Amino acid sequence: MTKPYDADSRWLGAVMHAAFFLLLGGALARFLLRHPGEPRTPWILALSLVLALLHLLGPVLSGPGPSDPGARPARRRLAWLGLVVAVWMVLVVLAPSFAWCAVPLFYTGLRTLPARAALVLVTVLTLFVVAAQLRLAGGFDPNLLLAPPAVAAIAAAVFLHTERQAARQRALIDDLIRTRRELAASERREGTLAERQRLSMEIHDTLAQGLSSQRMLLQAAERVWESDPDKARTHVRGAASVAEHNLTEARRFVHDLAPADLARGGGLDAALRALAVRESGDHLTVRVHVEDGGRAPLLPDRVQSALLRIAQGALANVREHAGAATAALTLTVLDDQAVLDVTDDGHGFDPAALPDAGSGVRGHGLPAMRARLRQLGGTLTVESTPGEGTVLSAAVPLEAPGTDRPDRRKAPR
Repeated sequence: MTKPYDADSRWLGAVMHAAFFLLLGGALARFLLRHPGEPRTPWILALSLVLALLHLLGPVLSGPGPSDPGARPARRRLAWLGLVVAVWMVLVVLAPSFAWCAVPLFYTGLRTLPARAALVLVTVLTLFVVAAQLRLAGGFDPNLLLAPPAVAAIAAAVFLHTERQAARQRALIDDLIRTRRELAASERREGTLAERQRLSMEIHDTLAQGLSSQRMLLQAAERVWESDPDKARTHVRGAASVAEHNLTEARRFVHDLAPADLARGGGLDAALRALAVRESGDHLTVRVHVEDGGRAPLLPDRVQSALLRIAQGALANVREHAGAATAALTLTVLDDQAVLDVTDDGHGFDPAALPDAGSGVRGHGLPAMRARLRQLGGTLTVESTPGEGTVLSAAVPLEAPGTDRPDRRKAPR
């Protein structure tokens, strides 16, 4: 809904006011010049002054106009318009030269009244103009009979067309505003779902894995509690260390900061080595190999964080499911991509039995890794054979997804 007195309306109103006073002044000057000293002159002067005052005080006496074409005009506005038309008609009867003041009144009537009532008023005003012009001509003139109705018809048609166009534009603007609000609500919903997915992946890759490690360490401590107290205490201390690390991770991902290992400085290289030390134990040894040419510290923070989370998730899978004795983390940074390979010598599995990457992400295991990589335009490859271990390869492009890139070189395994 638009304001009734916006800039365009004020400008058009000012033009119509100026035109009205020019026509009124011209008609009064013509009458005084051609009919000096007539008895009706005082009445003409008085009515002209009243008409001018009514037109000047119109916005105050009539109140604001309708804010849309379908609004019913206020009674004060109708009374004001009726008074203006009545005074003008009396003037036209007394002096036909005032007839052309009807042109600005066309605009006032069309703007004030509903379309049908406005057309009736325009018709009445036009008949008065035709009658006045024929009186001034002193005889029948086809041009005077046809020209005023033609002018009135053109003015009414242009005004009504403009009003309808404005109504369509208002409706279009309302639709656009409603669509924008719906889009904003949809984006908020999508953002909420994305944040839920992020938190689920963070919980799986940090808290869930840490709790799993603590449980295994505490179970190992319980098994040797009586037979080997020193070893049991070592397991308990390891569980406490994992719990401390988990607490740090929880605080950081709640604030959407980098993983704790990255926050300590040293970049992805140091974070992977710290992860390998933490995951190595009596039953699993984790090695780290980096081929980056000194470029790993220059990787974007999102890439470093994603690769570290993937390494954490992959080692959690190795520890819980592979039954491996050794695992290796290999980071290779090429010109166009960064590749993290995680290999183990466990019992392997059939990759064909894995759930499809597009079947929905719950934030667990391999689907969570694929979701992380999709956000960066990367890919996840899993190669495994039962009894022969597993190779997991996560590749992240170092350019914006969708740009033309040279052929990628196969990362060494």
